[in-house]
Amino acid sequence: MAKIVRVEGLMVDLKPKVKRVDAIQSFVSQETPIIRITDADGAVGTGYSYTIGTGGPAILSLIEKTLAPALIGREAGEIERIWRDLLFMTHATAVGAITSLALAAIDTALWDLKARRAALPLHILAGGAQERIRLYTTEGGWLHLDTAAIVDDTIRAKESGFSGAKVKVGRPLHEDVARLSAVREAVGAGFEIFTDANQAFSVDEAIRRARAYEAVDIGWLEEPLPADDVDGHMRLAASTSVPVAVGESLYSAPQFRDYLQRRACSIVQVDVARIGGITPWLKVAHLAETFNVVVCPHFLMELHVALCSAVPNARWVEYIPQLDSLTTKGMTIDNGYAIPSQEAGLGIAWDFAAIDRQTVEGSRFTIAN
Repeated sequence: MAKIVRVEGLMVDLKPKVKRVDAIQSFVSQETPIIRITDADGAVGTGYSYTIGTGGPAILSLIEKTLAPALIGREAGEIERIWRDLLFMTHATAVGAITSLALAAIDTALWDLKARRAALPLHILAGGAQERIRLYTTEGGWLHLDTAAIVDDTIRAKESGFSGAKVKVGRPLHEDVARLSAVREAVGAGFEIFTDANQAFSVDEAIRRARAYEAVDIGWLEEPLPADDVDGHMRLAASTSVPVAVGESLYSAPQFRDYLQRRACSIVQVDVARIGGITPWLKVAHLAETFNVVVCPHFLMELHVALCSAVPNARWVEYIPQLDSLTTKGMTIDNGYAIPSQEAGLGIAWDFAAIDRQTVEGSRFTIAN
């Protein structure tokens, strides 16, 4: 092992490639903190996190002022110990989005460093359970699009090899049903249609809508209720045959435990950034496996392809490209499947010259011994 001698950070603000509108918000930017950790042998690991819209400077400040100084002199390979120590160091602000997203940027950098030192790709180092993962696309199903546009995009996705697509819901019920029915008619019975409400419904409305969506044979209803309403999710799950998906707005493993123990979901969408990094992501995935529940993570496809390939109960990766302007090579796709990189590390081919050009002014920092 080797001790950490340097932590560098910066932030890039990425604009979405297409207009993204759901039932509660418009996705206008992705503030992306990027962290590089160097050990005494000169090995370097790169990690990152993100926000949808705002909050990136707060995450970066927490890392620069509190977390990064605490890393100097620590053994880089002791990832579990470091993660726990940093969590308790920020006990007053955990569990919460800013702290989890800050922990994730550091934790993913440490895993990248560990994998590079071991000369192993992340999906092998973390488990090596699968060789490829099915892809579904979200890029054409946004709420502001008209039915014809959603149908056309879904047809193109199917022709491109995807076997599933997500359609946002939250319009008046009859409009949602009409849109979903049009997509189903266009793509046929062998194509998965997923829906996402982005926490927009009350319990009674979610139950009513789930029953209406059943006729379209949707693959899941995602975030139908506010994420802290576990009882509501229990009522919904017991009232419909539609699988209930949750996870992108949960920030700790115990929150997932509550959902799983109470049978309040049947799809776990744990997000590696929002859960606090790879260390807790793997715990949630394995916890879900003990309940015979599948993992279909939210966003960050470039990193989730490796994590999904590491565990046996991952079923889908969500296709939303966002790092193209910061990488020299994108995620490998073969006939609708995501293929994990065989390169050592996270499997993300960072373009550091491009990152330098796009760094937000004033965001860069370095902490060293």
